[in-house]
Amino acid sequence: MKSSAPKSYDTVSRINHWVIAAAMIAMLGVGLYLNFGGLDREEEDWLQGVHMATGVLVLIYGVWRVGWRLMQGFPGPADPMPAWQEKAAAYTHWLLLAGILLMPISGLMRALFGDHAVDVFGLFTIPGLGEVVWLSAPARFVHTYFGYALVAIVLVHVAGALKHHLIDRDGTLLRMLSGKTFGGRSD
Repeated sequence: MKSSAPKSYDTVSRINHWVIAAAMIAMLGVGLYLNFGGLDREEEDWLQGVHMATGVLVLIYGVWRVGWRLMQGFPGPADPMPAWQEKAAAYTHWLLLAGILLMPISGLMRALFGDHAVDVFGLFTIPGLGEVVWLSAPARFVHTYFGYALVAIVLVHVAGALKHHLIDRDGTLLRMLSGKTFGGRSD
């Protein structure tokens, strides 16, 4: 990691953020729809296949995204804020980064150790690894319940960004949109 924290987010970090944000929000939405949408078996199987294939691609990109963030470091606050808000933001960011990896890994484990092959849009297929309940059951639990928690964490993250922008009127959101700090400087 860099010895000094950056003041803002570079272009790669901003692209990584928005691509993985869109992918994770879409995947969470599809996961909720699979659980509560009342689909018939054929629709559910098709959507589950797309969800699993996309999850593999999210994992590949997610490894890059998390690695890049760890290498770049985390910018400090755009403007001064109470210590509890700084800590809450740090915990939220770490949970989001964990979710980027934990959700696709647990989903893949759930499928593969439930003896389900994962066809990644015809590009390649990861074969099922047999029925291994002691691995598939905890993976299912993590994928389901951390998924619910991740929905809440994303909502807290978005609410925090909007609070900073609309109420505090500081540069927190602007850094992720443009890379510029509140005073117009960029890293």
